Amino acid sequence: MRRLSLILGLCLLAGCTNGPSRKFVVFFTRDSSRLDDPARWVVTHAAQQAALYPQASVSVEGYAAAHGDLSADALLAVDRAKKVADQLVADGVAPSRIRQSPRPPSNEDGAVGARRVEIEIGAS
Repeated sequence: MRRLSLILGLCLLAGCTNGPSRKFVVFFTRDSSRLDDPARWVVTHAAQQAALYPQASVSVEGYAAAHGDLSADALLAVDRAKKVADQLVADGVAPSRIRQSPRPPSNEDGAVGARRVEIEIGAS
């Protein structure tokens, strides 16, 4: 429960920016691309913010840790980005506004940082 509270708090802070460029971070459990309830909440909130800027593009970048099988790790990053993009579309964001891009697997951002998708509204 404590971990869930920490992740939810980080998700809320990730969405607290000013101006037309807004960034949101969706966290995943290890080796998973399933959107749990806190992750869905962040994506839904990002979709609501995207509705305020109908001309802005929406960037979705998927991350995964490097655990040895880099091709499987890369596919996980792709799948995470796709799940978030699909949820954004389900929440009303036009698919033509969304740019998906997976990042190469890496352990540079630590265990939790590598298990994320970043959504940026107003990304060029």
